[in-house]
Amino acid sequence: MRNLIIFLFTTVLISSVSYAQVAEKYGNKLTLKEKTPVSELFKNPKKYVGKTVQVEGLIINVCEKRGCWIEISSDKEFEKIRFKVEDGVIVFPMDTKGKKILAEGVFEELVYTKEELIEQGKHQAKEYGTPFDPSSITKGKSEYRLKGLGASVK
Repeated sequence: MRNLIIFLFTTVLISSVSYAQVAEKYGNKLTLKEKTPVSELFKNPKKYVGKTVQVEGLIINVCEKRGCWIEISSDKEFEKIRFKVEDGVIVFPMDTKGKKILAEGVFEELVYTKEELIEQGKHQAKEYGTPFDPSSITKGKSEYRLKGLGASVK
């Protein structure tokens, strides 16, 4: 009986360790062999705009409303990149936050006018119930992100 209990305990332990190492797949299969550091994307953005790249990092934030975007930590401190997917096509669960990700997407530049940023700020304030001061926006800006194609989360 003792041997049976040890055998079952060992089997469960091995199974749970093996399961923990299995990655969850989202969207398309990853195809690139080379990773691009997030810091490199921001260092030379014009070189990468419109190109498919693969990045690796920790998921530091997840869209609470639809799971339609995540923020991935950079290899450089205090730097991150947004990985945005089509609403409903890929949905990242909240429990992916804090997990390691390998993600592929098209690096894109989004250019916003001052007026667009004010509207965006008003929308976010309403959605999240936070204050927003339109006078805090004084000019337009460019933003870089990955248009998400596929990911593997561990």
